[in-house]
Amino acid sequence: MAEEQEKKQNILDHLSELRRRLMLVCIVFTAVLVGAFFVVDPIYHYLTMNVVSGVRIELNAFSFWDGVGVYMKIAMLVALGITLPFLLFQVWAFVSPGLRPQERKATLKYIPYVFVCFLIGIAFGYFVVFPLAMTFTGSINKQLGLVETYGMADYFKFLINIVLPISLLFELPIVILFLTQLRILTPMRLRKMRRIAYFVLVVISVMITPADFFSAFLVLVPLIILYELSVMLSSRVYRKQLAADYQH
Repeated sequence: MAEEQEKKQNILDHLSELRRRLMLVCIVFTAVLVGAFFVVDPIYHYLTMNVVSGVRIELNAFSFWDGVGVYMKIAMLVALGITLPFLLFQVWAFVSPGLRPQERKATLKYIPYVFVCFLIGIAFGYFVVFPLAMTFTGSINKQLGLVETYGMADYFKFLINIVLPISLLFELPIVILFLTQLRILTPMRLRKMRRIAYFVLVVISVMITPADFFSAFLVLVPLIILYELSVMLSSRVYRKQLAADYQH
């Protein structure tokens, strides 16, 4: 009876701590969101420049709320990117009591790399994949004799749907390293999952790129490299874990 009450108390304590950390993340996100509105204008003007030609793209508002919606999306994405390291630190702080001292120290080092990988993914998506998508769709429109009139809401939806998934996929090595450090994943399991992982990456590359083989292949190659890099890093961490267990 006493053990059951103690377990319930522990669960309640964990839930209380989780709620407190989520509240902290929400407060920081809201504060950063307010500040993000001051940089939305230059970001908007930068994103409306054609990546290939450098010519400004003329966007049109097809509803009264298009401008407000786009400004909110840009501000929220900026706030999300800036808040990401703080969010990950709170996740680490929540799970760290269950980790060994070495694991606690090692997993804390991943947080800056998550932000770096996120930025690299954004850069790859915006400067490589997005221009390919714009060129492909533009060539099809010209073949059909269509007049290109871009709505600002559709333009930014198209941009975000390409760049955001790629930026999240670039977090794959960090996620796998973190799960390996927690002993949830092992390099052996990752090697067994290689065929399934490759198939999933092929599907993702086809979904987030224009419907041509070259663009999908150009995205698929770095994704496969990221997966193989993840396996290598996971093997390194796993060997260190085995050596530490052997010493103990």
